[in-house]
Amino acid sequence: MPNLKEIRARIASVASTEKITNAMKMVSAAKLKKSEGVTTSFLPYRNKLNEALSNYLGSLEGEVTIPLAEQREVKRIALLAFTSSSGLCGVYNSNVIKLFKKTYDDYAERLGAKAIDVYLFGKKIKDNLKKGDIAITKTYESLSEQLSFELATEISDSLANQFLEKKIDAVVLVYNHFKNAGVQVPTCETVLPLVPSPTTSEMGFDYIVEPSKEEFINKLVPKVIRTKFYSIMLDAVTAEHGARMTAMHIASDNANTLLQELKTQYNKARQNVITTELIDIVGGAEALNS
Repeated sequence: MPNLKEIRARIASVASTEKITNAMKMVSAAKLKKSEGVTTSFLPYRNKLNEALSNYLGSLEGEVTIPLAEQREVKRIALLAFTSSSGLCGVYNSNVIKLFKKTYDDYAERLGAKAIDVYLFGKKIKDNLKKGDIAITKTYESLSEQLSFELATEISDSLANQFLEKKIDAVVLVYNHFKNAGVQVPTCETVLPLVPSPTTSEMGFDYIVEPSKEEFINKLVPKVIRTKFYSIMLDAVTAEHGARMTAMHIASDNANTLLQELKTQYNKARQNVITTELIDIVGGAEALNS
C-alpha cells in the first residue's frame, strides 16, 4: 500500500488536473454558446435563400439550365475534411479521420488516387495523413481559429469555378454534424453539383425577374452554395466545441471520482498508522509495567 506522502502527492496532482479540466470545460461551454448563437442567427437566412430558389424553380415552366447543378460523369473530385488543430475533444477528430479515409478509399478505387484533390482543415488530420501516401492539395488552419463568411466565400467560389471549368466534377465534404453537446455525427455530404430542394409551398408563385430567369438563377445559386459552405463550417466548429466541453466534463467527473477514492484510501492508511502507533504505545507501556 502507498504511504501517506505518496497518497497526498497523488491527491494534489488529481485536484490540480480537475481544476484544469473544469476551466477548459467552462471555456468550451462559452465558445459553444457563442457558436450556437451564430449558427441560430444564420440558419433562417440560409433556409429562406434555399426556399426562394426552390419556390422560383417550382414556378417555372419547362427546364432551366443551372451550370452549378449540372449532373455529369464524375471523373475528378475535390474532397474536403474538417478537424481541429488541438486535442482533448474525445473522438471528434478520430471519427472524421476514419470517415475521410473510408471515403477517400472508395473514390480512389473508382477514380484512382490521382483524380482526388484533397483539402484539409486542422492540424490533426494533416499530421495523421503525413504518415500515409495521400497527396494533399491544400491545407488550412483549424476553422475554430479563422472561421468567417469571407473564408467560406473564398473556398466555395474557388471550387465552384473549378466545377464550371470542368476541372472537377463533384465537391464532397467530410465533417462532424452537431446534434447536441454530447452527440456529433460524422457526415459525408456532396455540395456540388447542387441539388435544389423540392418546393414545400402549396402556393402558386408568379415571379417577375430582370434581366432574364437564367441570369437571375445563376446569380442566386452561388449565394446558396456559399451559405451552404458556411453553415457546414459553422456546424463543424460547433461540434468541436461541444465535443471538447463533453470530454472535459467527463474528465472532471472522473477526476472527482478518483479524488474521492484517494481520500478514502488516505483516511484508511492514516487510520492504520494511528492504530499501529497506539499498539506500539500500549505494548511499550505493558513492557515497562512487567
